Amino acid sequence: MLALAPARLNPPAEEATQGAMMFDATGLDAFYGEPIGQATRRLILRRVRAAWPDLRGQRVLGYGFAVPYLRTMLGEAERVIALMPPQHGTIAWPEQPLVAMSDEEALPFPDALFDRILMVHGLESAESLRSLMRQIWRVLAPGGRLMAIAPNRTSLWAQVERSPFAQGRPFSRSQLDRLMREAMFQPERWDTALYAPPLRFRRPRGNGWESVGRRLWPAFAGVHLVEATKSLYALAPPAKGERARATLAKA
Repeated sequence: MLALAPARLNPPAEEATQGAMMFDATGLDAFYGEPIGQATRRLILRRVRAAWPDLRGQRVLGYGFAVPYLRTMLGEAERVIALMPPQHGTIAWPEQPLVAMSDEEALPFPDALFDRILMVHGLESAESLRSLMRQIWRVLAPGGRLMAIAPNRTSLWAQVERSPFAQGRPFSRSQLDRLMREAMFQPERWDTALYAPPLRFRRPRGNGWESVGRRLWPAFAGVHLVEATKSLYALAPPAKGERARATLAKA
């Protein structure tokens, strides 16, 4: 199912898996319009662009609710598309009308279309992680890069109800690593962001928290960032003292 968004729609209000009201597209848009949301976007985007400094000529897909992060890529990448799941609903994107809504089990794109895929607010709310990741694998080009951002289960950002990263399932790094490998992605780069607590200060200042947090409490970052490449092999996570086993993926 593909639904283009020529105007703002009314997203469905659904319950998140942890019992709190899920942030739909309208709620997420409102969050990123506040000072805390702007600081959140800036801190996460800084880590994304450290990994992806040059997107010229690249075809970029943002899955979940990636619009605030994709805006900086317009005019640089060859093509930028935002895809939102039905549980989020969708909003209009004034800068460029390439926003769509689609079932996670059937993304409306041909195989190997995108060079970069950015997933934000997508993994934690997915109804079927296996199906979603298989579709992401399908539409990513060989040699392409996936950047997945997921809430860290040990952080305040995954516990405080008013945080958009507390709506759904959080992940430990080992869980995220296993998810990537079982979906035939090879994790290449790990990073973290959001060490400041999820409080609505009038003028949030996250830079100091980030530098101190990385040194003193790295396990409590708000989100994990993992950059992964598409693999033709299914890589099983190694047990202690063992090397990872690789099996040829079946078509």
